[in-house]
Amino acid sequence: MSGGDCLRPGPSDSPAATRPKTYSGAVGLGNKYVRLNVGGSLYYSSLQVLTRQDTMLKAMFSGRMEVFTDKEGWILIDRCGKHFGTILSFLRDAAVTLPNTRQGVRELMAEAKHYLIQGLVDLCQGALQEDRLRALCVVPVITSLKEEQQVIQACSRPVVKLLYNRSNNKYSYTSNSDDNLLKNIELFDKLCLSYSGRMLFIKDVIGDEICCWSFYGQGRKLAEVCCTSIVYATEKKQTKVEFPEARIYDETLNALLYETLPVPDNSLLEATRRRAQCGSHSEEEEAGEIRERVRRIHVKRYSTYDDRPLGL
Repeated sequence: MSGGDCLRPGPSDSPAATRPKTYSGAVGLGNKYVRLNVGGSLYYSSLQVLTRQDTMLKAMFSGRMEVFTDKEGWILIDRCGKHFGTILSFLRDAAVTLPNTRQGVRELMAEAKHYLIQGLVDLCQGALQEDRLRALCVVPVITSLKEEQQVIQACSRPVVKLLYNRSNNKYSYTSNSDDNLLKNIELFDKLCLSYSGRMLFIKDVIGDEICCWSFYGQGRKLAEVCCTSIVYATEKKQTKVEFPEARIYDETLNALLYETLPVPDNSLLEATRRRAQCGSHSEEEEAGEIRERVRRIHVKRYSTYDDRPLGL
């Protein structure tokens, strides 16, 4: 069995069964491997690995500190054993694959500080700092139809595109149109910040429409929500920009279904099914209900910021 392998979870012996000794008294000096019980998780590791760096573990196994053993001779370490295998891997190779969440890295760093393994502490701090400085989301701006097709086809996630081109209008706007255009842009930015890890958001500022949402999944167009129309509120034609918030959230839910194919996401299916049963509600009530369902699905996936994968 290689050094650092975790054998199995095991119950800790009662304090009465432990005996303080120096390492030389607990385990024979000639033994190549020592047996460790770290918070109930059992490990074998070599003396060479445990004393390779100037850490608390080296002090424990070079006779400078007392160690406690149970009646079977397992050396007891009163710490959580969750990340101890990673600790041993770093002592062995001076490099390690870090946990993929911020919380996991924080937990590992706390263990590294306890064992006085400065190199691993620095590695964890660097990963957390790099993730903090990394842009939360990057939104490509489309400059041609060919570029748009390439971006959508190359993306494995669902895609949401907002096309807005106010300068393309040849008529005057209705009274609320400017406000509604800003509301569409603000909602797009809000969705970007919330779901950039699960969907790709792109902007198009050269298209023919004044304001239009498009939703894609697996490289094909799923839906489109055009927010502009021509009205005759006066003797002249006017352009009306709307803010169909409920519909936009609804199509976002539908696009998220393509994130988990070929196995559908049951929570999303339920949300879209309930959407179809809300026909008697007002547009504002509908938007509120759909916003809440989208929020709950997002929270279910990543319950806290620290649970997010690094880089997301």
